[in-house]
Amino acid sequence: MKVLFGADVIRYPLTGIGRYAYELARRLPGADGIEHVRYLRGGRVLDDLPERPAIGWVQQNAARLRRVAACSPVLAKAYLGVESLVQKRALRHLSDYVFHGPNYYLPPHSGPCVVTFHDLSVFSWPECHPATRVRRMQKELPSVMKRVQVLVTDSEFTRQEVAAYFSWPLSRIVVAPLAASSDYRPMDMVEVTPVLFRLGLYFRRYSLFVSSLDPRKNIGMLLDAYERMPDTLRLQMPLVVVGFEGWKSEQTIARLRAGERAGWARYLGYVDEVSLPALYAGARVFLYPSRYEGFGLPVLEAMAAGTPVICSNAASLPEVAGADGAVLIAVDDADALYEALLRALEDEAWCAEARRRGLERATAFSWDKTVSATLTAYQLAMK
Repeated sequence: MKVLFGADVIRYPLTGIGRYAYELARRLPGADGIEHVRYLRGGRVLDDLPERPAIGWVQQNAARLRRVAACSPVLAKAYLGVESLVQKRALRHLSDYVFHGPNYYLPPHSGPCVVTFHDLSVFSWPECHPATRVRRMQKELPSVMKRVQVLVTDSEFTRQEVAAYFSWPLSRIVVAPLAASSDYRPMDMVEVTPVLFRLGLYFRRYSLFVSSLDPRKNIGMLLDAYERMPDTLRLQMPLVVVGFEGWKSEQTIARLRAGERAGWARYLGYVDEVSLPALYAGARVFLYPSRYEGFGLPVLEAMAAGTPVICSNAASLPEVAGADGAVLIAVDDADALYEALLRALEDEAWCAEARRRGLERATAFSWDKTVSATLTAYQLAMK
């Protein structure tokens, strides 16, 4: 079996979908049954996975730059039209390859095709995306569905959602759950101190939230919980927020800055991949009250790092957390979040047990399992 993998989404620094594509792409060449792997990058077909560049200002602000570019529908449409023509030419002699688009998109490929749909938030939560993105994806995804043989989703929740929304047969949708990098593991105070010292933090003396600040992440409820917390406790255990500014995040940023001035919040923005595992492992508790996820990789990363997790029971998150890998709260139950947070910050025995349960749950996921499920999708597409 020969595979052509879409590598455009592998942009550094890696975030959720980019991380998924990178981890999958680098493992495919060694997988059983794979004869050859090539990578589509822009209009070029490459024999090797694109190398990681040095992370400079442009990479750190890539998300913001892409949002600015997306504000011009005319430019975006012209670019996509030219790119499609170039890709059609590059792919014209590769019909014997299975093409895998790891991020919704499908170029003009005449061979069997597999596409990963990570979630349907542009349909179910359009208010949480820029209007130009919603229009583009709502127009393009039905077209992709007409040309693709098999879909891959990160969770059973998304599998069912895609099948229902597009009237697509479940037999042609394969679930390939994500995994945490081996960098996410328990670490002691000595190991994490260099990172925490640089950031002005103390071992197990802060709560952590990691994600872009999009409205569906529900960080407003998390800030509400901290604002009602006793001053002494929230100053001892500040809330640390990591992630790019999201769509319509101005009010959230303003609240975080106010929390910083009051001494109970820290907004770190982007944190490099090397430092992030130590930041997870050094936290007292990881908080993720998201209203909607196609998977929820930060929850798995926190469990793998040995950090207690409190997350919502929305969408795919119960699949990741399992029966007892995390504390699940109703998506808009502010009181339940507050009470769970207080317990995590005050009860060391509870935290120790939560760490054990989370670590046990995290062992159910691996990138090797992701690759195996993806190969099943490739084989199905070739039938």
